[in-house]
Amino acid sequence: MAYWEPITAIDEGHFIQPGTTLGDITDDIASVTENPAPRGWWICFSIALSLVGVFVVCVCYLFWRGVGVWGNSSPVYWAWDITNFVWWVGIGHAGTLISAILFIFRQRWRTAINRFAEAMTIFAVICALIFPGIHVGRPWLLFYVFPLPNQMSIWPNFKSPLLWDVFAVGTYFTVSLLFWYTGLIPDFATLRDRSRTLWRRRIYGFFALGWRGSNRHWRNYERAYLILAAISTPLVLSVHSVVSMDFATSVIPGWHTTIFPPYFVAGAVFSGFAMVETVFLIARSVFKLQRVVLMRHLDMMNKFLLLTSLLVGYAYAMEFFIAWYSGNEYEIAHFFRNRPTGPYYWAWMWMMGCNVLVPQVYWFKKARTNIPLMFVVSIFINIGMWFERFVIIVSSLNRDFLPSSWGYFRPTIIDVGTFLGTIGIFFTGFLLFMRWLPMVAMAEVKGTLPEADAHWPGSGHRPTDAATDHDKLSREHGE
Repeated sequence: MAYWEPITAIDEGHFIQPGTTLGDITDDIASVTENPAPRGWWICFSIALSLVGVFVVCVCYLFWRGVGVWGNSSPVYWAWDITNFVWWVGIGHAGTLISAILFIFRQRWRTAINRFAEAMTIFAVICALIFPGIHVGRPWLLFYVFPLPNQMSIWPNFKSPLLWDVFAVGTYFTVSLLFWYTGLIPDFATLRDRSRTLWRRRIYGFFALGWRGSNRHWRNYERAYLILAAISTPLVLSVHSVVSMDFATSVIPGWHTTIFPPYFVAGAVFSGFAMVETVFLIARSVFKLQRVVLMRHLDMMNKFLLLTSLLVGYAYAMEFFIAWYSGNEYEIAHFFRNRPTGPYYWAWMWMMGCNVLVPQVYWFKKARTNIPLMFVVSIFINIGMWFERFVIIVSSLNRDFLPSSWGYFRPTIIDVGTFLGTIGIFFTGFLLFMRWLPMVAMAEVKGTLPEADAHWPGSGHRPTDAATDHDKLSREHGE
């Protein structure tokens, strides 16, 4: 495959490679779950599983010794733990955006990437929820944050923004999981009917919920999918807005600002799309999905990255303007001296360079269709968005109102090991997903083909397979 793939005039009008049949789509996607895993998959899975082992060791040591094993110190009481929490929540935003909002706006180019992004949402939110659970110091009392009736005098503090996180992230995870599973049901039926072994047929059949592709099944499915998409849409905007309230409701310079909710949402979508592209480019090449995922899809994603990069850059500029316009000496000192020239100036430069400068290459079409370049850019965006959270949290705390309270945060090996461990958890779950579940929504991709139209000559089927016979007919007759 060439490094640079042009977008042809044919690509501009199609979402699937011309000449691809319904049976070809099923074969390309379902064969990933049916054939033995390639050697590269086993290598990546072994590395991810090793990182999970590192995570278990670090967390066990943390519980044994206490949070003092982290580098947190006065006045930086929040450091890598909350930085990683906010970063992972942001990573999980792209899935629901691609699936719900683009579905409601009838953007059919989402069909090739929505399943991938939805799965990423599930695993990213799981990684995010780990950090609030282990940073409280006494995790065995974590149930205090839930509004459970009890006989004790300790009740959840509903005024605390940390309790808002419990409701917001918990609701987001639940709805995203239901949304992801609902979209999988027709594809589970396809895998069930293609299964050659009894245990695969029973497992996929259990999760397919008796799907047969009847008109009643399709009507119920489409209604449920639309309802879940409508519920998920406000969650995309609310979840990271609520997370930003952890900071915006304080009086700390650098945190006390009303721009945080839209600023955090734009940054979350930005980082989420970048992570989707990072992983998807590898999967597209390894599992030979070029017929389903065209360069047109990647070009649209890169345009979206450019747009969100401009929004994030605008938010950075507004922070400096508001600090100057407010006349608050602490805000001015923080934004004009502490961030660009303070002890963490290097983190601020990484943030600005990766998030604002690097994505500007996407103004050029040749850059948006260059596979190695877009992979490198997506990596830089992921790094830059992590540094954004680090700058917001750590550099706002390291210099308190009194110079006598200033301090410098240095991460310990337990900090680093815990973070790398969550990356291992994320990729372990993701690699298992790619191995056993269809990473592309077969039913939805088929809906973009002309054969899916009820008025197409000779079409009498819905854009899904409920039986193996449908695949055979598709291949034999070239439907």
